[in-house]
Amino acid sequence: MPSSPADSNSTEPSAAQPADVTWGAFSDDAPWVLDQEQLSWRVDLDARRREVRAAVPELTRARRLPPGGRVLRVAADLGGSLAFWRLTRPKTDGSASQAKLSKQLRKSAERLGPTYIKLGQIISSGQGVFPAELVDEFKKCRDQVPAEPFTVVRSVVEAELGRPLHEVFVSFEPAPLAAASIAQVHRALLRTDDGPIEVVVKVQRPTVARYVHRDLAAMAWLAPFLVGRIPVTALANPPALVEVFAQSIVEELDFRLEAENMLDVARSLAALDQRAYVVPRPHPTLVTEKVLVMQRMHGFGFEDVDNIRGAGIDLEEIVRTGMIGFLEGALIHGIFHGDLHGGNLFVQPDGRTALLDYGIVGRLTEPRRVAFLKLLVASTTNDVRGQVAAIRDLGALPPDTDIDAVITDLGLDQIPVDPTTLSREQLVDGLNQVVKQMLGYGARMPRELLLFAKNMVFVDAAISTLTPDLDLFAEVQNIAMWFAKRHGNQLAADVGLKADDFNVDLTAMKGQFGIDPATESLTYRELQARREIIQKRLAQRS
Repeated sequence: MPSSPADSNSTEPSAAQPADVTWGAFSDDAPWVLDQEQLSWRVDLDARRREVRAAVPELTRARRLPPGGRVLRVAADLGGSLAFWRLTRPKTDGSASQAKLSKQLRKSAERLGPTYIKLGQIISSGQGVFPAELVDEFKKCRDQVPAEPFTVVRSVVEAELGRPLHEVFVSFEPAPLAAASIAQVHRALLRTDDGPIEVVVKVQRPTVARYVHRDLAAMAWLAPFLVGRIPVTALANPPALVEVFAQSIVEELDFRLEAENMLDVARSLAALDQRAYVVPRPHPTLVTEKVLVMQRMHGFGFEDVDNIRGAGIDLEEIVRTGMIGFLEGALIHGIFHGDLHGGNLFVQPDGRTALLDYGIVGRLTEPRRVAFLKLLVASTTNDVRGQVAAIRDLGALPPDTDIDAVITDLGLDQIPVDPTTLSREQLVDGLNQVVKQMLGYGARMPRELLLFAKNMVFVDAAISTLTPDLDLFAEVQNIAMWFAKRHGNQLAADVGLKADDFNVDLTAMKGQFGIDPATESLTYRELQARREIIQKRLAQRS
């Protein structure tokens, strides 16, 4: 059984450590110490979050008439891109055709501006959720957003903080560390009585909120007309995708909510004794709607395998930190970082992982948290009916869905077929049939489920980069048993299953991979080889 991050990196706060380490997963070298009761920017944030979320239905409501001239430009651009693709696409529905379409959609996003670039950035981190061609193309949106001029940045910071820049900072680098669709991040030295402190300053683009609200209305009006017109399976339900996107982006427009997310995740990690994660501290006073000053973190890039290994850091432990850390937060406390990717993680020299960027955080209602927990239990105990019921309870299927009918229609009660033995036609027909049936049931992708799936895809990629020879079945079994032992009372209360009665059975999981139930081990390298066979077969011409 693997050691957990809590076991291997647990650091009980001592008198020599900052006081806020007792309640939050923060670093020991504190540039300032947070007092939860003395943060002025936290006032009425619960009401603010409710207000922001309540605006989403209005922004995405169905309209009989298009909301202004913006929708005409969007419709013309997307329509032109689709028309050009249809005229020039390769004579196949395989990978080359998908790549051509993805390129046209990416170009449209760049022409249409920040909101659409942000949508592209979200798609770019959805490897495994969206087609590989779409993901690869939209990765180009990550670093092709022009930065705001420094004069604009200065004016936003000074207006938000109410002081000239030089009174707050000893220095402020004009060139940003990164420039994204909503904001850009700058290095700075904060002026304090004890001397300069390294910080990073996140600054919102001044007009982005107005553009986002306008573009969401345009997206919502156009989405129903795109149903069935974009031949990308993951985009089969554009109205649902717009709703999920709106729920995420509207909260990102208020950096006070992001700072509160940082505190909430830090509290959850500390309560779970997950000291292998470190959250940067937001500043006690320098947080506003459009400016967020936070502690600067240092470390190795998450994909810098050679230097991580050279520092004597256990790569398998990093992977387990990823798997257990966000799983535990979601299943036990109902909160998890919603945008895990390599750019949001640093591996520190002590082996702990610094987790950055809290604009997107998953928050589960109590019923959905319990549904997630039931899904984990059902997935590791060969309970197919329990899995479908949990997916329904998560909101992916309507409440009145006939669970037995879904199992029968999707063939979940049949002996699994190894997909590597199927022809291209059989694979395509099978995929199309599943999508058609799921849409017929009214299936949708709730925001939290999409974020969770994206995170699992990141963990998948992390295993590929850091530990490709990790035995996946052994790791899943060990983590499941670790959860049962560590959270047996929670399992008993929420699922009605005692820890002593928890028996891992990976038959259903093996069936999902199309692998013989008698198979005892499967490394990531072996799984990836199977995926490549399937991808090549799908890309073949008919």
